[in-house]
Amino acid sequence: MKPVMSIDALHRLMEREFPQVGEQFVITEIRADGLCLRMRIDDSHLRPGGTVSGPSMFALADCAFYLATLAMIGPEALTVTTNCAIDFMRKPPPGDLLGEARILKLGQSLSVGDVIIHGLDDPRPLARASLTYSIPPRR
Repeated sequence: MKPVMSIDALHRLMEREFPQVGEQFVITEIRADGLCLRMRIDDSHLRPGGTVSGPSMFALADCAFYLATLAMIGPEALTVTTNCAIDFMRKPPPGDLLGEARILKLGQSLSVGDVIIHGLDDPRPLARASLTYSIPPRR
């Protein structure tokens, strides 16, 4: 696959369409099969025990795969999650996280893939998500 949107274009789309969360995420790399997304973690993402919450990691996985899909199809803001399953494998320490999104199949109406979440300095997976996105029909 060849990306059709740049990192800057994806950031602008996030600022425009999702201003409530756009500042939390930074795309660090676009690849032929996906992208890498950094989530800035602050106290609002922590749960009791000082670890990053499951909902925060879910948000990272969902946003990473959304942006990976848009990077390949263009700015279709109405592309939506139809399925997500996430496995939490180890307790994440406080600190920024990376989501490595990989598109396994990109069709006319569906994008299917996964996201591996890990810390900045530790490549061992903290969580793995499997996602499917619905792509709106082209007009």
